[in-house]
Amino acid sequence: MERVDTVVVGAGVAGLTAARLLQDAGRTVVVLEARDRVGGRVHTDRTDGATDLGASWIHGVDGSPVAAAAAAFGMRTVEFTVGGYQVDGRPIANYGVDGRRLPDEAARAFAADVHAVDAVLPEVIAASAPEASYREATEEALARQGWDADRTQRVREYLEHRAEEQYGAWIEDLAAHGLDDDQIDGDEVVFPDGYGALPERLAQGLDVRLGHVVTAVDWTDGVLVHTGRGVFAGDTAVVTLPVGVLHSGAVDIVPPLPSANADALGRLRMNAFEKVFLRFPERFWDEGVYAIRQQGPEGRWWHSWYDHTAAHGRPTLLTFAAGPAATATRDWADEQVVASVMAQLRRLYGDRAVEPVAVHRTAWQDDPFAHGSYAYMTLGSTTADHDDLATPIGGVLHLAGEATWTDDPATVPAAMLSGHRAAERILGAAVPIERLWAD
Repeated sequence: MERVDTVVVGAGVAGLTAARLLQDAGRTVVVLEARDRVGGRVHTDRTDGATDLGASWIHGVDGSPVAAAAAAFGMRTVEFTVGGYQVDGRPIANYGVDGRRLPDEAARAFAADVHAVDAVLPEVIAASAPEASYREATEEALARQGWDADRTQRVREYLEHRAEEQYGAWIEDLAAHGLDDDQIDGDEVVFPDGYGALPERLAQGLDVRLGHVVTAVDWTDGVLVHTGRGVFAGDTAVVTLPVGVLHSGAVDIVPPLPSANADALGRLRMNAFEKVFLRFPERFWDEGVYAIRQQGPEGRWWHSWYDHTAAHGRPTLLTFAAGPAATATRDWADEQVVASVMAQLRRLYGDRAVEPVAVHRTAWQDDPFAHGSYAYMTLGSTTADHDDLATPIGGVLHLAGEATWTDDPATVPAAMLSGHRAAERILGAAVPIERLWAD
């Protein structure tokens, strides 16, 4: 049995942040990671360039600790401000139900309609019942506009797609408050050399044990963390397991989580959200646009494509299988997915839409160490559930990760800030987060 001051479970951004700050404060720390790499759901595939299979964006660089860390670590960024599913503000090619690009005036009118609904949504959500879904809230906001059926349907589709792309869940399964925590300050950026450089840098100098699959966490007396490669003892532990793993029962927590944590966990679920990268021999889509979007029933699954050429250096479109689409295509072969996606692109571009030369799909739903991409709020949940999940346990056990941060959950900044909070709670003192990237 090995003994340290703190055992950290998981070498994602949350765990590495906590470990780095604790070690910087003089504590002995070991980080146990089931995978053969660090980063968790921040994962860059570098077999052919740099493809971010997990997190891609910093959703707003202003005041972001992740942006500050990336700058300090010398990570190159490219501005790409549509990751929050914005309706305008950057060049977006909108295509109507007939497959033709909307004239600029029509696109501006559509964006104005979305903004009109968004203007009343906070009031509607605040007044919504505890069990209300995001669908119910958006329908009330739509009803207040007094539009005709077609105009209403176009915005309704947009709200459905936004819910899916933001949280990987069908709009009727998402709590009314599920998107009221979404706020973007400043430009969004992506990483042409890969987001994975962030956890790689955070892990430098830490005792990270890869290939250590945790099977049990016993907090009866101090903390004992059991793995297939030995037992690790600590005065405290930081557990950064994703919500999907906590639900799976793969890790036995003894005694069981107290009600404050367990109740919050019970109202959160892991989503179904996968990326589909398509690389083409040549660009056939609109020049100078960030995103391509289509309206109408043909866009039920494939409605948005993002031009990642600037990040990848080769003609590349990214689309998402989100919510129902991710579930339905989970067992499809790559060829089936490509054929389905290309059928929609050819509606818009005809024969110019040539076959891709490479495709890269993610499979986070089938990842035993994630069970999905990130967490979302089910009916009956409130934003407080995120922080409640992180309620300290017995003075020794601390949960952290993207799902445990209220202000901007499901993001890398949320993971980093939750790890920072866990370290401060263990140390019993404030610690500048800037210590993460200090020389």
